[in-house]
Amino acid sequence: MRVILETPIAHNFVRPFLFEELDIRGACVRLHEVWQALQADRGYPAPVARLLGEMSAVTALIGANLKQPGRMSFQLKGQGPVQLLVLDCDERLRMRGMARSEGNVEAAAVPDLLGHGQLALTLDVAGLPQPYQSLVPLDGDSIAAIFQHFLEHSEQQPTRLFLTADGQTAAGLFLQKLPNADQRDADGWNRVQVLAETVRPEELAGLSAMQLLARLFPEEDVRLYDPRPVTYHCPEDWPKVGAMLRSLGREECEAVLREHGEIRIHDEICGRDYRFDAAMVAALFDQA
Repeated sequence: MRVILETPIAHNFVRPFLFEELDIRGACVRLHEVWQALQADRGYPAPVARLLGEMSAVTALIGANLKQPGRMSFQLKGQGPVQLLVLDCDERLRMRGMARSEGNVEAAAVPDLLGHGQLALTLDVAGLPQPYQSLVPLDGDSIAAIFQHFLEHSEQQPTRLFLTADGQTAAGLFLQKLPNADQRDADGWNRVQVLAETVRPEELAGLSAMQLLARLFPEEDVRLYDPRPVTYHCPEDWPKVGAMLRSLGREECEAVLREHGEIRIHDEICGRDYRFDAAMVAALFDQA
C-alpha cells in the first residue's frame, strides 16, 4: 500500500481517503473523549449506549461532508425499548446527542431494540430558504445497515459502513463507490468490499487510519487526507431558554411559579436543567 499523505493520529477525528486508481472514496472516524462526554452521567444501559455510540460515529462521518455553515440532525425514532436516538452535528464537527429508552433494556438484535420506526434527517445550512428534511423507514439489522440504506437512498451511490462502540470508543469506516469506478476498475468496488468485511471491531477502535487501511487494503494506492477534529459541544444557552419563556407569556410563567415555586426547563439533548425563580422570571419580562 502506498500512502500519499500521513499526519499524526488524533483521538477524535474524521479522516477522509481516496483510492486513487479505483474512484472509491472513504473515511475513518474515531471518537474517544467526545463519545465519553456524550454518555457522561446518563446511565445508559449497555445496548442503548452501543447504538448511540455507533450512530455518533456515522453522524461524524456524514457531517464531515457539510460544506457550508449549518447544522445536521439525525433522529432515529422507534417503537421498541429504544425509543429515540438523536445526534446533532455542525460543519465544524461539534457534536451533541442523547438516547431515550424504556425500562431495563437488555441485549437484543437491533430490530428488536428499535422496532418499527423511521430515520429523520434535518439539514439547516446557509443558503437554504428553510431546513431540508428527509424521512426513511428503518431498514436494516444494524445501525450501519440502516444508514447504508439511508445514504444509498439519498445519494444514489453504493455505500458500505462498518461501525463499533463500547464504553470507551466509538469508531467506524465509510466506503462509497463514485460514478466512474467501474470504468476505472470493473472489479474494484467488489474487491474493496470483500477486504473491508474482514475488519474487526478492535481494529476500528484501536488502529490509526494509516494502520487500518494498510491492514485492509495492502495492494491499493490510497491518498490519505488530514484528519478533521471532532469535539463535544453542548454549551449552556440561558438567552435561548429565556426567549422561550417570554414567548409563553408572563401570565403563564407566573402560574407555574405559583404552583411549583420555580420554573424548571430540562434540556434533554444536553442533560442540563435550567431553573428560574420568581426574581429571574420578573427580570425576564421587565427587560423585554
